[in-house]
Formats: sequence, C-alpha cells, structure tokens
Amino acid sequence: MTVTLADIQAASERIRPIAKRTPVMRSRGFDEQAGITAFFKCENFQTGGAFKIRGAANFLRSIPKADLARGVVAFSSGNHAQAVAIAARDLGVKATLVMPTDAPKAKLEATRAQGPEIVIYDRFTQDRAAIGAQISKDTGATLVPPFDHPWIVAGQGTTALELLEEVPDLDAIVVPIGGGGLMAGCSLAAKAMKAGIRVIGVEPATANDAALSLAAGKRIEIPPPDTIADGLRVPQLGELTFSIIKENVEQVVLVTDDEIRETVKWLLTRMKLLVEPSGAATAAAAFYKKLPANLGRVGIVLSGGNVDWDVLASF
Repeated sequence: MTVTLADIQAASERIRPIAKRTPVMRSRGFDEQAGITAFFKCENFQTGGAFKIRGAANFLRSIPKADLARGVVAFSSGNHAQAVAIAARDLGVKATLVMPTDAPKAKLEATRAQGPEIVIYDRFTQDRAAIGAQISKDTGATLVPPFDHPWIVAGQGTTALELLEEVPDLDAIVVPIGGGGLMAGCSLAAKAMKAGIRVIGVEPATANDAALSLAAGKRIEIPPPDTIADGLRVPQLGELTFSIIKENVEQVVLVTDDEIRETVKWLLTRMKLLVEPSGAATAAAAFYKKLPANLGRVGIVLSGGNVDWDVLASF
C-alpha cells in the first residue's frame, strides 16, 4: 500500500495514450489580488474535463487482461464515473457506473455518452460502496475505487509531476481534497521532487472532514456535506490517502460556497477558464487570502471544468 515517485513516473508513461499533458497558465490580475505568483495547472482541459482520467486510466491499464475482460464497476458523483467510462471504452471493456440521483447533469450526460451501464442511487439513504461491491461480486467486474488505491493515487500524482517538471521552483502547491486521491498523489510527487515544498489542501467549509481529520490525528467522518463543490462532497478520507496526507500536508484551509462562486466567475470572465466549483476551491483559497502568509511562487491545481450551465447561470 505504498506509492513512490517511480510509481507515479510509471503511471505517467502508462496513461500517455489517453490523458493529456495539461497547460500551466498565469494571470497578472490574479497575482495582484492574491498577493502571490500563481501557476494554474489546468485540469479543466483534461480528457473528460477533469484530473480523474489519470487515476482511472492508470488503474484500468494495470488490471490483468483476464480480469479486465469481465469489465469494471465504479461509483462516483460524476468525474470519476466519466473517467472510468472513457478509459473502459478506450480499452473495449464494459463499464458499470453507480451515480447519485443529484449528480450534475453535465457529468451524468457526459458519462452516459461513453456507453456504460448507469445505476442510480440516493446518496442520503443508500451506500454507493455497497452497491458497487455487490455488482462486482455478481458480475466479476473489477471495482475501480475513486481514490483509495495505490494505482489511483499514482495516476493522480502525475498532475503534480507535470506541474513541477514545467515549473520546478515552486514554493508551495495547493490541491483540493475530496477523498484525497489527488492530494495524496500530488503531495507524494511534490515532496519527492522538491523536499522543501509546502503542500496546502483546500476544502469547502461545509465539507471539512480532512481538516478535522488532520486536527484529530485520525480519520473523521461527517454527514453527507451540502456544498456546490459536488466533487468534494466525500464524507471521509480513505485509509491510504489519509496516511499519506497526514505526513505531507501542512494545512487544510476552508473556503465558503460564496467564495467559490465568485472565483468561478472571476476565472471565467477574466481568464476565460471554465472551472467547476470543486476545481475552483483552490483558486478561491488564494484569491481570498486563506493561504499561509509569505508564499511566493504557488502551483494551484484547478482540478476540473464540468459544471451544469444552469448552476453556472445561478452564480
């Protein structure tokens, strides 16, 4: 259950046929407002519109062929489901996706367009992990977890690998935290490539399980959180991801939904970047000066760009 820089580098090669090397972008106006020099890793331009294809592709391409032939199953509010569907279609295998009734329309429709079987559940009354496990047991399909697995963590870590290859002299990296797969992978890559780099996590104020967990020194589970950042609604970190995060992450800062909304609008109107609320949480932390003082050059992961138009119009 360990993940190394070598694992992340191997994942980078493994996912190259399907995952994009996303651009790093700058904004003088953002720097002036935030008081830092920001380098945005734009995963909103990624295949499937989010970083999730990195972990999903690495996982599926690591499954033995005999097992892969029986298909895959995953549970997700959207981005992981879409990523698994894309990776499965690319490999020509069947995918079954367990998605909540309140999944964003854009994510549900984009996932359905890849041709998987979709099973809908109620996140407030049903256990998505149990549903996924039962489907796996009944069909023999391999369960593709959304975050808590070394193959997923290694795949997500390629985000920071690319960022630091392009901008090696960063003082800090800022990453959103849901289940912790992206943060675990990025923190491992960042610390291995630059030991002194500071790693900061960001969560919505109403979905603060990672912040609570770091403070308590153990995993804390919260009720299903209510936030516009649907990709960050995970109520508890994974066992693997927490073990990595507690070693590498200096602090988890919190942002409000209103701060996220304003940042989404700023990124769209000023930088012409369409970023979903979950992806904009990191930028909101910088924009509203929630980050630790005295940071200079900061890598900010914009984790995705899949947002419903009606949600965007309400901002």
